[in-house]
Amino acid sequence: MHIDRIDLITIRMPLSAPFTTSFSTQTERCPLLVRAVASEGGETVVGWGECVALAEPYYSPEYLEGARDVLQRFLVPALFEWQTSGRPVTAQTVSAAVAHVVGHRMAKAGLELAVLDAQLRLRHTSLAEHLGVTRDSVPAGVSVGIEDSVSALLDRVGGFIDQGYARIKLKIRPGWDVEPVRAVRERFGDLPLQVDANTAYRLSDVPTLRNLDPFELLLIEQPLAEDDLRQHAILAQQISTPVCLDESVISAQTAADAIALGAASVINIKPGRVGGYLEAVRIHDLALANGVAVWCGGMLETGIGRAANAALAGMPGFTLAGDISASDRFYRQDITEPITMTDGAVAVPRGPGIGVEPIPDALADSTIHSIELTA
Repeated sequence: MHIDRIDLITIRMPLSAPFTTSFSTQTERCPLLVRAVASEGGETVVGWGECVALAEPYYSPEYLEGARDVLQRFLVPALFEWQTSGRPVTAQTVSAAVAHVVGHRMAKAGLELAVLDAQLRLRHTSLAEHLGVTRDSVPAGVSVGIEDSVSALLDRVGGFIDQGYARIKLKIRPGWDVEPVRAVRERFGDLPLQVDANTAYRLSDVPTLRNLDPFELLLIEQPLAEDDLRQHAILAQQISTPVCLDESVISAQTAADAIALGAASVINIKPGRVGGYLEAVRIHDLALANGVAVWCGGMLETGIGRAANAALAGMPGFTLAGDISASDRFYRQDITEPITMTDGAVAVPRGPGIGVEPIPDALADSTIHSIELTA
C-alpha cells in the first residue's frame, strides 16, 4: 500500500448540551480528523482516523493544536520517510515508523486509524471482521455530566433510560458524589450504574468513596491521580466498589502493571488514549487472559471514532457496556450518517474499513482548518 497524501482536518461541532466533568465544561468539540489517500494495484481509497485530543490539556497532556503540530511536523513526515526508504506501510508498521517521537499517543492513534481504515478498504474487509468480531451489536451506555442540581440530574438520567440506554455513568467530583448517586438509586432502582471521577479524589477521601459502596455500583472509574497505581491498589483494598482505571492506562505495559499491583479489577480502554486500536487489542487480550473486565470508553467522538469503537467493543473481553452512545447524545448533526441505537444497542459496522465516512457537505460546513501533506 502506498500513502499518496495525508490531510489534517479540524472541525467544529457544537454539543447538543453542555457536558461537565470534574475538570472542565465543554460546549463544543473541535475534533481533528486524519484523512489518508492510499493506493494499491491501481485502486485508490480514502481512509479516515480521528484524534481525540481535547482543546485544552486537562484530560491528558495532549491538546488539539499540539496534536495537529506534531502530526504535521513529525509523525506524518516520519511515515513518509519510512515509505520512501522502501519499507512497507501498513497499520502494523505505523507505530514503528513513529516510535522515535516520544508520547503523543492520541495523535499517533489518529494516524494509525486512518492508515488501518485505508488498508482494510483496499482489502474490502471491515474492521469488525479484522478484529474477529462475531457480534452484530454492542450494548450502549451513556455518560451523564455534572448537572446544576440533583433534580436536573434525575431528569437527565430519566430521559436516557426512556431512550433505552443499557447503562448509566455519572460524572462525580468532591461535593457531587454520594447524594446524586443516592438520588439516582432511589429514583431508578437497580439499573446498571457506575461513576467516573476523572482523578478528582485523593487517598485521604477513602471515607467518602466508601460511602458509595452501599449503592452496588458496577465500578468507580479513575478516582485518584493518573500516575499513582500504588495508591489505587491501596484504595482497592479499602472499598468494595470495583476500581476501574482510565487515565492511568496508556499502554499494554501500564495495564500489565496495574493488574499485577491489584490497582484495577476493570479497565476502560480508549483507543485514542493508548495510541491506537492495535494497542487497544493488546490490552484487551492481556485483560482477558488475567480475568480483568474491560469496556470501551468514549471521548465524544464523531461518527468516525464512534463507528471504530463499536467494532472494537464487539471483541469478547468487552463484557461491560461501553460509552458507545448514539450520535445524538452529543451532536444534533454528526459528520457521518448518524450512529443510532436500537433496543439499547448500537450495530457493529460491517462495511469496508470502519464502515462509515464523512458526508461531504457536513464535513465542509464544519471544517475550520485543513492541511494537506504529501511525501
